[in-house]
Parts: sequence; C-alpha cells; structure tokens
Amino acid sequence: MPDVDSQIPYWDSAAATKTFTHPLHMPWLDGLGTHAAILDYGCGYGRTLHALNQQGFDHLTGVDTSPAMIERARHLHPALRFTVLDTPPRSPYPDAAFDAAVLFAVLTCIPDEGAQHRLIAELRRLLKPGGTLFVSDFLVQDDARNRERYERDAARHGTYGVFETDEGAVFRHHPRSWFASLLHDFEPVDTRDITVNTMGGHESTGIQLLVRKPAQPSPEPGSGLVEEAERPGRS
Repeated sequence: MPDVDSQIPYWDSAAATKTFTHPLHMPWLDGLGTHAAILDYGCGYGRTLHALNQQGFDHLTGVDTSPAMIERARHLHPALRFTVLDTPPRSPYPDAAFDAAVLFAVLTCIPDEGAQHRLIAELRRLLKPGGTLFVSDFLVQDDARNRERYERDAARHGTYGVFETDEGAVFRHHPRSWFASLLHDFEPVDTRDITVNTMGGHESTGIQLLVRKPAQPSPEPGSGLVEEAERPGRS
C-alpha cells in the first residue's frame, strides 16, 4: 500500500488528540448473536469496538496500521483485543474468520482507488459466507470550503474529492456512486445518510452501507448458471 494510503506517521502523531464520531446504527446488528466474531478494521483508539462491547458483543477484534492508536486503544480498553497491522491491507487472520466487519471512516484515509479495492478484497476474504460488512464514510461535500479543496488538489492526486489538510494528511470524500462500484462483490442490504462531525469539527454528510458477502460463490462467466440466468424471460 503506498505511503499516502497508510500515513502512519500522521496517525501516530494524532493518536492522542483526535476524536472519531461516526455512529453505530444498532438495528443493523440485530441479526448477530452476542458471540458473533466481529472485526473492526481501522479501529483507531477502539471507540467503536468499545461501543459494541457495551452492547454485549464479546468476540471482538480491532486492527489498525498505527501503533500509537493501538497503544491508546489498549490503554483505554484493556479487556479488548487490538492488533497492529504490519503489512496492510493484509491481516493475520484466516479466511472466513469473522461473522461481521465494520469499516468506519477508513476509506476516507485511503485516497487511491486500487488500495481501496485491495482492502475490500481482504475484508471479503475474512468474512464468512453470508457475513456482513458495515461501512461508514464521507460523501463529497457541496459547500464552498470543500469544493475549493477538491479543486485545488484534484490535479495533484488525480481524483476529485481528494484533498490535503494543513497538518499534511491526505483524505478523500466519495461520490455516492463510488460505493456501489467498490462493493460490487457484496449484496446490498441497506443504506442511510448521516450527519457527522469531521476531526476538525466541521459538520459533514456521510453515508452508511450494510452489505453481505454472498452465501454462495458467484458463478464464473460462461458457466451454465450464468447462461441460464441471462436467457430472456428469466427473472
């Protein structure tokens, strides 16, 4: 993963001061038993994992690329399990190890499209068939302040919605259509818009998506299943 897509020095320096605000929408977790194995990828200082634990979930794992964030998480929540990712997006867990995963405000920290696709592929590997992925992130904003940042940095980074902060970090806000493309290997379950504060205290529009890993593998192109499904008159 390119340095701009992990930014470990920035997150280590920010670990003690930043506050994350994306909310858990608990009705989306109603189908999970309290012993479900849940992964928080990009867990930061453990806020979301702690919230899950407060709801009774007891098989929780948090991973992050920032050693300082993990150190803070372990200090705040010593009863929970946190691991530093040494070679992101790859994690040390076996295939189909988790019933669910949460990915909160992580894609905004990964400007490159290829790096985002590799992360989603890793999460798909880690989920059991039928497992759910809960994504929460930022949409492209329409206010003057953000438009100026997008336009200023689009040429440098090659994508409208990518911008640099005064602290030297690089973030990305996404058009709504991007999530459908990124998550095309999953089955959509639900989506909702949210209002959330950024780390700088600015109110922004976000999106939350609940998707499911198919219970059965997708048929290969050219297989009889695909051909049968594509015949006229089939529904």
